[in-house]
Amino acid sequence: MRERIVVKIGSSSLTSEQGGLNKQRIDFFAGELSRLQRAGYEVLLVTSGAVAAGFRRIGYEARPRLVHEKQAAAAVGQALLMQAYQEAFGRDGIGVAQILLTRSDFSNRKRIHNAQMTLDELLCRGILPIINENDTVATAELKFGDNDTLSALVANLVKAKQLLILTDTDGLYTADPRTNPQASRIARVDKISEEIERIAGGAGSSVGTGGMRSKIDAARIAMRGGIPAFVGKLTEDSGLLEALDGQGHGTYFDTAEHSLPMKKQWVGFHSTPRGVVVIDEGAEAAIIEKGKSLLPAGVLHSEGEFHPGDVIEVKNSAGRILGRGVVNYSYWQVQAAAGLGSEEVRKRLDVGRIEIIHRDEWVAFEGH
Repeated sequence: MRERIVVKIGSSSLTSEQGGLNKQRIDFFAGELSRLQRAGYEVLLVTSGAVAAGFRRIGYEARPRLVHEKQAAAAVGQALLMQAYQEAFGRDGIGVAQILLTRSDFSNRKRIHNAQMTLDELLCRGILPIINENDTVATAELKFGDNDTLSALVANLVKAKQLLILTDTDGLYTADPRTNPQASRIARVDKISEEIERIAGGAGSSVGTGGMRSKIDAARIAMRGGIPAFVGKLTEDSGLLEALDGQGHGTYFDTAEHSLPMKKQWVGFHSTPRGVVVIDEGAEAAIIEKGKSLLPAGVLHSEGEFHPGDVIEVKNSAGRILGRGVVNYSYWQVQAAAGLGSEEVRKRLDVGRIEIIHRDEWVAFEGH
């Protein structure tokens, strides 16, 4: 299988501040993506811009704020966006396909498997998938953070070689370079620390909903799945191939992790946790540092109502989320077994497995 690259382009790179598509920019990005495909890569594009493309056409004077207004603008703008992409890629003889996804698609293991199979088939046929959030059926504000999170989830789903998040700024700086002349660009990040999160900042334009913070969060998801990420911008003399070769204008997020199997991806990134188990320091060391399963002896208490087979979060006594896993106990069984040794649990409870969470069904979050 050829190496896969996921490229995400934000609204501010595709549209003007006043709204509407910038066809010249779309042609530029399409040329870069076509160049990448000709170099032998399988390319997937995650795009924003539907709302920004459509709100002027529908008659709004400014980008709408209410959810139903955004949905209406997206319904118009998505068609305009795909038409522009079809024309741009068509000039290079590349066929494109539209894939619209929602958060709930990723939460459902069957649906996301179907999406994976569809993407595999399109790539096998030489078609370039263009992926966006299905804004017209969203029930809340655009949940994927200007599609930054969506791009990271897609990169994990297709086991990409790299995630390239393109924006109108050249990476992460130590401070806001627009207001602080002493700010310097951070070339590489191998761990997203609290300091990195602090300096990430907020949204930088009026047409996008994501800021550098959402891009940092997306990079974290990619890194957890074993996929390095790049956040930066393209120029006429430094395009996608240069970014892949480490010569891009931006910040590279490196990772030593390995690609996660599909089941662990679903547990760690897509599932909806049904409860929480809080553990002591000994159990934290066992599951994080030693790669052990979670046993009842290290449990302090549980929260919520869950059942065997549900996904739950595991927190330490300070309230920090350590990871997620598939639980083998019901909530009342966890409460009854908390702090007990394995033999005592076997005497008191009828459980199929002694581990509350087996290490094969556990995903630790980045930083642990």
